[in-house]
Amino acid sequence: MTRIIRALAEVSDNYDALFCDLWGCVHNGQRAYPAAVDALQTFRAKGGTVILMTNAPRPAQSVIAGFDRLGIPRDAWDAVVTSGDAAQGGMVMGAVGRKVFHLGPAKDDTFFTEIPEDLRELGSVQRVPLDEAEGIVCTGLFDEMTETPDDYRPLLLQAKNEGMKLLCANPDIVVDVGEQRIYCAGALAELYTEMGGQSLYFGKPHPPIYDLARRRLASMGKIIDDSRILCVGDGIFTDVQGGASEGLDTLFITGGLAANDFGDDPEHPHEALLLPWLQERQLTPLLAVGRLR
Repeated sequence: MTRIIRALAEVSDNYDALFCDLWGCVHNGQRAYPAAVDALQTFRAKGGTVILMTNAPRPAQSVIAGFDRLGIPRDAWDAVVTSGDAAQGGMVMGAVGRKVFHLGPAKDDTFFTEIPEDLRELGSVQRVPLDEAEGIVCTGLFDEMTETPDDYRPLLLQAKNEGMKLLCANPDIVVDVGEQRIYCAGALAELYTEMGGQSLYFGKPHPPIYDLARRRLASMGKIIDDSRILCVGDGIFTDVQGGASEGLDTLFITGGLAANDFGDDPEHPHEALLLPWLQERQLTPLLAVGRLR
């Protein structure tokens, strides 16, 4: 049964590392949550290691560049691992071909321009119009604030009829920007699969991003047993399912994407609502908390 806790400090002594989601846990797309920042700083001050693990489709350095604007201080984390990092490896190895159509906003151009040297050695990829492409690299919707996946049915139908594979750089279906919910690349990949196309994933809940996070720990000289790693996140089918599939303990942040399902107070989920909700989804995180704090 899932145990509801009040704060990370209640269980932090049981763990040496956190694989912590960003959006919905540490920030809401506009600003950081002060209590979440404090919880991460406290965990690190006691010797813990924080890997911020996000399904953002951009490289880590591009994500880090926005931390000052969001109010995420440098002493709250040790490293950042993104779905974009993991997906770049698949792209340069030709997972969807060498000529690709970029489905996504201009803000994600760094997915193609900021490729680490070790990956560039594996091969090059050229961005081309859809009619010339061998496959699609999807980082999101062109206009995520106004569009929905249904707007892309004609484009995806054309790609499916051409037998193109779609590389999904962000498996998230939706995220909340302040009070507005927007669709992510995962929603387009899901639709493409429903239409009969083939979608490839690299972020949570899929193994590549967890492999990358473990390698990042090792590169810092941190040899940490899986039993001492806690996955933290508000996505039941990304953060919780991914952590469980990796054999890692999970802490479900109920006050994120699913906040309205557990009562009127996002800070304090009702057990009578939470447990049936989890049972319906056939997922049982070890722990749950309203907000990361």
